Amino acid sequence: MSCITSEAPPPKPKISALDMPDVPMGRLPPHLERQRTRVLCNSDAPTHTESVLSSGAYASMELDNSGLLGHFKDNFEVDVIRLNEDEMEFDMIGIDASVANAFRRILIAEVPTMAIEKVLIANNTSVVQDEVLAHRLGLIPIKVDPRVFDYISENDTPNEKNTIVFKLHVRCTHGRLTVKSDELQWLPHGSGFLVETENPQLIQKSGSKTYTSFGRSQAEMSDFESNPIGPKHEDIIIAKLGTGQEIELEAHAVKGMGKTHAKWSPVATAWYRMLPEVELLEDVEDVLAEELKQKCPVKVFDIEDTLEGKKKAFVANPRACTLCRECIRGEEWQKRVALRRVKDHFIFTIESTGALPPEVLFTEAVKILEDKCERVLSELS
Repeated sequence: MSCITSEAPPPKPKISALDMPDVPMGRLPPHLERQRTRVLCNSDAPTHTESVLSSGAYASMELDNSGLLGHFKDNFEVDVIRLNEDEMEFDMIGIDASVANAFRRILIAEVPTMAIEKVLIANNTSVVQDEVLAHRLGLIPIKVDPRVFDYISENDTPNEKNTIVFKLHVRCTHGRLTVKSDELQWLPHGSGFLVETENPQLIQKSGSKTYTSFGRSQAEMSDFESNPIGPKHEDIIIAKLGTGQEIELEAHAVKGMGKTHAKWSPVATAWYRMLPEVELLEDVEDVLAEELKQKCPVKVFDIEDTLEGKKKAFVANPRACTLCRECIRGEEWQKRVALRRVKDHFIFTIESTGALPPEVLFTEAVKILEDKCERVLSELS
């Protein structure tokens, strides 16, 4: 018998930044840095879409990928690009996609607003069913700051701090009548409906009991006297009445969040996208320049005259790129144009429904995320 011994293969030598003199210490080679910070958009599908979060992912390059707090503070930026009454576009630079998505989800589902929850219908002879009518009223945005109101539970009594009462009473005497949201009348003193009850909590008015009356007029609260509560838009169609048809009701609005029902969502939409990066890999001139300009439907490219008298294409508006990929259709064009997305640069857009300005909505979302972090830290400690 013969004994055969196998020797283990010699260990592979470790390659570090010291073995690559063209790469500075603590920095990645250009192709790895591009994969780490960019999404490469090819004609068929994007590549390198994942985020590298492991702190030791580039340890062999003497690079710390832990994302230290000091590094975050030095690199994080918020630049407002466009701001008006109902819409805001801004850049968030130096954050991960998970943080941007957290802001989006909080804006949609966790920033509270006021919306109509209960509808007391005294008379409805229109063709719109009671349930449909109540649903339409609930979706009307109300122009009021929800931060001055409290949440109401099932056991709470409606009062001036947790309920807003609107009255709608319209009747069509002849022809046709379009009922719009401007017909909603704010009742700062509470309900005007009479009920047959001897409940001592209800306040007596003109010798009768009302459904619920406030102890203090809401017109005296905050700045409601100069800025009365009402629908954000006055031309929202509620119903259409024919001759002799009538609607009489009261709508009670309360404070809630979008995760309970979409009517409490303060935004029409909140969305983000990564910053586009468009690069011409070679000079595109004359006929090809004209073709490239025509390829792009959002006018990312334009043409300039060179000193040699040629027409040369250049990237004029990369921010407008929607990643339609028309500019890289065909193998030849993939060699001329490169499309990328910056992984830590997000273009964020907020469209408010009108309850609060978009810049206030974002600051409220930041406060909610901060409270969540504090709760996690308190639970861990």
